[in-house]
Amino acid sequence: MESDDVYSENYYNILESLKCNISLLDSCINSGGYISANQVLYNKIPKNDIFKDLLNIAIKGTPLIKIGNSGPKVMIVAGIHGNELPPQLACLYLIDYLLSNEVNGTVYLIPFAAPNASMNNSRSFNGVDLNRSTLDEGSISNIIYNIVGSEDIEAVGDFHSTSLNSNPGRESVFSSSHPTKLSYEIGKYIASSVGCQLINYNNAGILYKGALEDECNKIGIPAVTCEVVSPFGFMAPNSYKRSLLQMFKFLSFFNII
Repeated sequence: MESDDVYSENYYNILESLKCNISLLDSCINSGGYISANQVLYNKIPKNDIFKDLLNIAIKGTPLIKIGNSGPKVMIVAGIHGNELPPQLACLYLIDYLLSNEVNGTVYLIPFAAPNASMNNSRSFNGVDLNRSTLDEGSISNIIYNIVGSEDIEAVGDFHSTSLNSNPGRESVFSSSHPTKLSYEIGKYIASSVGCQLINYNNAGILYKGALEDECNKIGIPAVTCEVVSPFGFMAPNSYKRSLLQMFKFLSFFNII
């Protein structure tokens, strides 16, 4: 995928003066959905022009927001599992923050990886777990993975939430030491900064196959997965704020904010 393909459709020049580019992921149009149909998530979203535009784009497909024009270049992803709501709301608040403050780098943000799954409060999209299908050609996570490479993105943060009775069931950051040691360094920094557990593996991709974090680490692009605690399909009090804090710390590791 060429760089121009990523930005083949641009919307809403209202944000152009803020150095923000909004587009649809190439080939992800069928991923679109009405976020407003998920009342648990929608009722928490502030009703301003920026978020209105993003929700309109999400009807058509997976939105990609690019803020900034310098290095380092990093990506933040939320909504790989559509029923994990706190990081999706947190990503919107992060977008709002970045548009109002100095950004010392370039940040690519995907608040809803699969808006259709978010609309339906579903973990999977079309029966596919997007965090096990990164190497499956044409899947949403595969398209994101390809953009990471084609855009020369230097690090990826994949943000999730977990229920108390699931895995990992606690606020945590996943990382690995090999083959990309910087994954461990990023994970350690975030975990110690926010006060949660670091879950580090010696080698990427040993426990799970096809996870976005692992597949990025395996090709030398440092990545982490950050988890906060909230029941699936719901928004535990302050859970989005904890996810937002993890996102801030991910960016501060690179001195972007």
